[in-house]
Amino acid sequence: MQNKQTKGNKLWRALLCAALAALLCAALLLSGCSSGPYVTGIVYAGGDGSQSVYTVQYSDGSTTSFTVENGKDGADLDIEEVYAAYCERYGDIEFSEFLETYLSVNAGDNSAVIQKTLQSAVTVHAEFCVTQSSGWPFGSTLKGLSRSIGSGVIYAIDDDSVYIVTNYHVVYNASANSDNGSNIGRKLVCYLYGSEGEPQQLYNETDELGYPVLDYGAQAIVCEFVGGTASNDLAVLRADKEDVFAVNDSVQPATLADGYAVGQTAIAIGNTEAEGISVTRGIVSVERESITFNTGSTQDVLRIDTAIYSGNSGGGLFDLEGKLIGITNGGNEEDQNINYAIPLQVVRGSVDNILFHANDGDDLTSGLLTPTRGVTVTSQNSRYVYDAAAGVGKIYEDVSVAEVTSRSIAAELGVQEGDLLRALTVNGTTHDIARSYDIGDLRLTLRPGDVLSFTVERDGDTVVTDTYTLTSDDFSVLS
Repeated sequence: MQNKQTKGNKLWRALLCAALAALLCAALLLSGCSSGPYVTGIVYAGGDGSQSVYTVQYSDGSTTSFTVENGKDGADLDIEEVYAAYCERYGDIEFSEFLETYLSVNAGDNSAVIQKTLQSAVTVHAEFCVTQSSGWPFGSTLKGLSRSIGSGVIYAIDDDSVYIVTNYHVVYNASANSDNGSNIGRKLVCYLYGSEGEPQQLYNETDELGYPVLDYGAQAIVCEFVGGTASNDLAVLRADKEDVFAVNDSVQPATLADGYAVGQTAIAIGNTEAEGISVTRGIVSVERESITFNTGSTQDVLRIDTAIYSGNSGGGLFDLEGKLIGITNGGNEEDQNINYAIPLQVVRGSVDNILFHANDGDDLTSGLLTPTRGVTVTSQNSRYVYDAAAGVGKIYEDVSVAEVTSRSIAAELGVQEGDLLRALTVNGTTHDIARSYDIGDLRLTLRPGDVLSFTVERDGDTVVTDTYTLTSDDFSVLS
């Protein structure tokens, strides 16, 4: 008869190998009744061929890392190590109880992850002043209200504020009239998950301008527009932390993923059909592509087969660990299996950029500001490279300089036509350029005072260009 320990080790190896075959991530969930922290996942964290590193994640947010020598699939990671680390962190527990109570596999059950992400989910309502035809007498008009309803994600919380990300098209209305003040909603309201509400029009009441009055209810949270970009279809809203916590003081900002890959699970959380927050699940179908929506705007998006509908706009797209990988923003009306989200890199770069300029103390800089690139590039020699150790692959391409604008930043750096852009160094940190869109993503992260240089391949040689220090004059608003 096998002893419990040996049996446990073999079970662990089987579980871990199967998990790593599925993108190196297992969902290990609580199965017993004990109230202590439990193992929620194990993730491959990297390796060099001679050893691999795995991170064990616990339900209280803490982690433990293990190094496996001479193995790429984790088969040699001993359950005893995980057990010992658990006891050291949380106190002694019988090995058999640890296995039976805290470590069970529910590969198809993502409920624990989804429940956690709901803490960051909100619905968004934007109110606009519009002019409507009365129908009678002929040619007469009425003052009316138009509402846009979408979704949002709590992105950050500080001492005074809660910052929420949604789609720009949720809070923008090209048909808003002059009484609205701008094309951004004159009133922006959010509801937290579990506290959703629906505004009611007050009978026979109008405001000082003669427009109907809506009562959003006691759990509505009034927000202000911080900044946005139609080009990237992102907007940032701010709410008073006191107002948010008065409704629910357990809300949490979304945790950002490090990246995502084709084939991984994509969980959308949003205000489907404006009927309240709901959850759908699919996979990432295409890592990145440029598409043109029926509005005429062209955007870089990731494609998913996760079902999204009207009202999902601005909602979060999460991976199996409950980490944000995008913001949903559109779909194919003819095929529900083709939908889109704004990629993580664009979300993070745009939102951090908007928040930086909103809080930099300079009233003249607001919105999303980027330096002009000064180069036109083309892509060539695209190829897919699979990393067997990590279990994921990536598309690479040569990003070639087709034209350099005179007196531009690129010209000052010494970039030349025909150069292959390999990396951009910012303040001493080098960022590889594997795809043409990497340049646009990096532009979002740049700030006045940053020191830049490119690493290029020129005539077969690797060349580091001159450096250039960005000034505020180099930046303009990305609309």
